[in-house]
Amino acid sequence: MQSFKSASILRRLLQNSRLVSHSRSFCSVSTNALVDESQSTVLVEGKASSRTAILNRPHALNALNFSVVDRLLKLYKNWEDDPDIGFVVLKGSGKAFSAGGDIVTIYNLLKQDAGNLQDCKDFCWTINNLVYVVGTLLKPHVALLNGITMGGGAGISIPGTFRVATEKTVFATPETLIGYHPDAGASFYLSHLPGYLGEYLALTGDKINGAEMISCGLATHYLHSAKLPLIEEQLGKLMTDDPSVIERSLENCGEIVHPDPTSVLHRIETLNKCFSHDTVEEIIDALESEAAKKQDAWCVSTLRKLQETAPLSLKVSLRSIREGRHQTLDQCLIREYRMSVQAFSGQITNDFCEGVRARLVDRDFAPKWDPPSLDKVTDDMVDQYFSRLTAFEPELELPTQQREAFT
Repeated sequence: MQSFKSASILRRLLQNSRLVSHSRSFCSVSTNALVDESQSTVLVEGKASSRTAILNRPHALNALNFSVVDRLLKLYKNWEDDPDIGFVVLKGSGKAFSAGGDIVTIYNLLKQDAGNLQDCKDFCWTINNLVYVVGTLLKPHVALLNGITMGGGAGISIPGTFRVATEKTVFATPETLIGYHPDAGASFYLSHLPGYLGEYLALTGDKINGAEMISCGLATHYLHSAKLPLIEEQLGKLMTDDPSVIERSLENCGEIVHPDPTSVLHRIETLNKCFSHDTVEEIIDALESEAAKKQDAWCVSTLRKLQETAPLSLKVSLRSIREGRHQTLDQCLIREYRMSVQAFSGQITNDFCEGVRARLVDRDFAPKWDPPSLDKVTDDMVDQYFSRLTAFEPELELPTQQREAFT
């Protein structure tokens, strides 16, 4: 969505600024399960005036582990500093762009040993820094979102300059289904969607396709997947760092598409009426009222989706999106990091591990949420997710002094 970036993007792309390394060391995670030492997890293709990074874990739907995000950070730093490189392209191998963070590995680490919590924190620290770098990159960034684009995969692409969707693109932020919350900058970009679509996507974890992404602004361009080799060839021949030149090239291959008649975007009036309320309870009441008055199948389906999610995650995620409306990208990332630390620590609830177990490990699809219902979720529980970390727990550090944040 071009509106995610302010009009200062062109000025910022021309600034002579550099990435700086944050002070926290990641050496401690060099041998844990979140790391794949092989550089083959991210492949690189050199072009005339650009570089292409290829997420290369197709067996895992290009899920992001520490190795992937750390390598991308280093590559982006080098490419941004290289005057011969005008722009960056990011894509995935296989049938996915990226299904998000490697949450099963995080689950296994947390279940094996409480001491592994630090490794999980370091992974979140790194991916949040990568999201910020993508969102403030001083060179144009083109993400080819062909296939599954979820969670952290969306986080490392949507804040960038251009996002190209196809008929194979499937977008979602399904974190509430595993007792978690939309992260990796999701509270920033979801909160900027039309109406209350962001709240709907965050709370239900519903999927939308490429045509819907272009319609609501999550994608900037759309083309059929068969044209991807052509657009990659054209981009590879460009000798430029000018985003307007890159945009014209994308538009030459782009297509005009409209959401299917069954799309949630055609329900936006009812969606806004229901999801504009201040609390999850009021949202559910509004959906129940609409379902009863109009025999609305979409409202019934939405209620069913909400019933499958963790009650605490619903309240935490709604507050996160609402706060994101008034925060910059860096502020959202810092807040989301706090929330992730709370979720992984298990001090408030073990919903994250229980959700991953039920959906992705044992696959019984019968999570036992704690608290088990909305009325058992206290204000103190929700507030703790948003509180500053202790004096012994460092806050997320981002290179905000060197890189301009945007609203």
